[in-house]
Order: sequence, then C-alpha cells, then structure tokens
Amino acid sequence: MEQSPKRYFQNPWLRGSQETSEFNQEMWMGKISELINLITSRLPPSAADGDGGLYVGTGGIGYMFYHISQSALYTAEKDQLIQKGLDYIKAALLYTHQNVPLRQTEECAFLLGPAGIYAVAAALYHAAGSVAEAQHFCQLYKSLSSVVLPVDFLSCGGDELLVGRAGYLCGALWLQSVFGSPIVPVPDMHKVCQSIVASGRNYAKRTKSLSPLMFAYYDTEYLGAAHGLSGILQMLMSVPGFLQSDPSAERDVRASVDYLLSVQSVDGNFPVATDEIRMKSRRPEDELVHWCHGAPGTLYLMAKAYLLWQEERYLQSCYKCADLVWEKGLLRKGPGICHGVAGNGYVFLILYRLTQNEMYLRARSPDSPFSLYEGLAGTICFLNDVIQPSKAAFPFMDIFWIQH
Repeated sequence: MEQSPKRYFQNPWLRGSQETSEFNQEMWMGKISELINLITSRLPPSAADGDGGLYVGTGGIGYMFYHISQSALYTAEKDQLIQKGLDYIKAALLYTHQNVPLRQTEECAFLLGPAGIYAVAAALYHAAGSVAEAQHFCQLYKSLSSVVLPVDFLSCGGDELLVGRAGYLCGALWLQSVFGSPIVPVPDMHKVCQSIVASGRNYAKRTKSLSPLMFAYYDTEYLGAAHGLSGILQMLMSVPGFLQSDPSAERDVRASVDYLLSVQSVDGNFPVATDEIRMKSRRPEDELVHWCHGAPGTLYLMAKAYLLWQEERYLQSCYKCADLVWEKGLLRKGPGICHGVAGNGYVFLILYRLTQNEMYLRARSPDSPFSLYEGLAGTICFLNDVIQPSKAAFPFMDIFWIQH
C-alpha cells in the first residue's frame, strides 16, 4: 500500500541551525506590493465573487486593504489603500444585497455571512471619514445582537466562530478596537455570552461531557478555533467584564479550558473533535496542524488563559504548540491563514508579543488562492505583521485587545 505524503514540508531549520541575516524591510514591503498587485489583477472587485463572506469572498480582500492601511509603514499610501478596500467591500455589499438571507439568523454570520461584511464596511467608511455610512453599518451590526440570543437560534449549532454567536462577539470586539468604544453595548455582549454558556451547559449535561461546556456543529463536537470549543471559550474570555460579573460562568469556562489542556498530546497538538479522543483514529502523519483545527488555533486560547489567570501551565501549553508548529507547520495546503503557512506563522508572532523572546521571530494550491483565509490576502496581512511584530495579531483574534 502506497504511503500518503505528509501534510507538511520538512523544516530545514528544525534543529536550530538557521543562519541569521539582517532583516530587509524594503524587500518585504516590495513583496507585499507584488502580492497586492497580483490579487487586484487576478480578482478585481466584483459582486460575482462575493460568496463566502470575509472567509473566501471579496469582503476579505476589503479587510486586507483596511489592515494594511492601518500600518505605520504605509502612511503615504493610506488613502489609496482605503479606497481600494472600499471598492472591494462595496462589491461584497452588492452581493449581500442581491442574496439577502431567507432567515435573519443567517445574517448574523461573521466570517461566512453578512455581519462580517457590515463590520468591515463600517471600519473602512470610518477610516475614509464617511461618518454617516460608518454609523449605518455599525447600527446594522448592533441590531443583530438580539437575533443571536435564543439558545437554539441556529439548528446546525449556533455557538461557533464562522456563523455563530462566538463569531458575532468576535466582530463586536473588533469593532470596539476600531472605534475605541463599544458598538455593541457591553450589557448586550454579556447577554450573548450568557446564551453561549447556557447552550454549552445544556449540551454538556445532555451528552454527559467531561467538559462543563461543550458544543456541537453539525453534530460534531469540534475542539478547534474555527468551529469548536477553543474559539468559543476565547470569545467568552475576551468580552470585557463578563467572567468577573458571573463567577459560575468563569468556573465553567476555566474548567473547560483545563479540559482542553488535558487532551493536548505529548507533542503539543489537540484533537480535531471529541470522537478522536475516544477512537484515537488519526495517524501522526495525518494530524491537522492548522489554525482551524489543532494547536495553531488553540494556542490563542491558552495565551488568553495565561494573560487572564497568570498560571504557568497555560504558557507551557503555548510553548508546546509552538514547538509542534515549528516542526510540522510548513503546510502543503498553501499560504493562507486558516489552514496554511501564514496562519501557522502567526503562532510565533503572538508568542513574541506574549513573551518578548526574540527566538520566536524565527504546496498545494488552495481553493480560493487570493482570499483572506485560504489565500494571499491573509498572507499579505501576515507579512505586514512580520515587519512590525510588536503589533501582530491574527485577523479579528487579537488576544491583547482588552486586558481585564
């Protein structure tokens, strides 16, 4: 039987033998410009490419331009970058208007639906000085907070990051960082958190889960950042004041983080879902080392836990994640941030910000090669953050947004 190829390229610097060289900022900025030109020439703004929201649609490219426009490295080009971002987000909005969801619950999707497009539109119009338009899209986003409150508002599972409540909170927190004050009032965010906790408790009790909070998305108990427990917990821990206002919620969130910590493997990875804990079904060469599933995404939760509770075991978990990504993180799946090299590269930028240790500054074509989460738009965000690592943050997932 022919052995399947590894999911990653062998890291030639695995044993720490890499040569040091002077960092060439001009070279990196030139590469960013080349990639931007490649994206705009191959995928000009069009409503026809709006499907997939921020994740793989034109809205994600609009976010990329916003991200770059906020960099101190591109002050001279700021207005031009904002205008290009608006061109793409207008195309995404046109797609959204032409494909209004049949149910308002579908409108709340942050990474895969209209809510995320509203959020990025608000940020771009704000950056352009268009106050009325920015307020309009902020209000649209804010109005969705009541829609996500019913515990069972999505039949497929309404708590995860791409289409559920955790994603809605993620967007609300990002907008707060953009505007400098809450767009979704903090009491309303707390209500959304309470719905998530109630949902997680109900499901955990019903299924006799070992974690006080557990969730399912399309009947699978995912554990990673995209659809699973770690992404949901991270958002609960990020909403200002929520855990402090509800000691029982903090108890269950912390115990759930510790449950995840208990299933981290010796080499640092995390199972994709709870069925892998029971079945031990994935071979080492088939394990997923992605932001969406595995250590690169769960690291953000452990880093947030360390910032919040200051316990060394959470930091040690981050170190194990980083060691694994250094060995198996040069993925063959492409350059993107969801399940690609750039997403795994963010692990080291975040650990650099967390520890100030400079040690951490050390394929196959994706389905959507120019997009934010699967393609070059995410790579551009990553390269921009490589140049200024003290401000690096995975898109929409900055663990340093709000310190409790």
